[in-house]
Amino acid sequence: MKLDKAAIKNEFQRHDRDTGSCEVQIALLTREIEALTAHLKANKKDHSSRYGLLRKVQNRRKLLEYFKRENADGYYALVKKLGLRAK
Repeated sequence: MKLDKAAIKNEFQRHDRDTGSCEVQIALLTREIEALTAHLKANKKDHSSRYGLLRKVQNRRKLLEYFKRENADGYYALVKKLGLRAK
């Protein structure tokens, strides 16, 4: 379940030293959520990981709301690129 964070950062960063923009954070959270979802399908009784998944989903939801408020065009492009549903 090891994520290649550097590759995700390179794909979504705004400039070469960008590591903390909304796009990067949302993309990293999305990949972590996908990995945890796959883990929980195989390990149904892992409740601590389920709690961590819920926290990551809530954190991503907050970041998406902020990003939509600040940059609507960028939000829609990011949602499309990540394959998330538009709200």
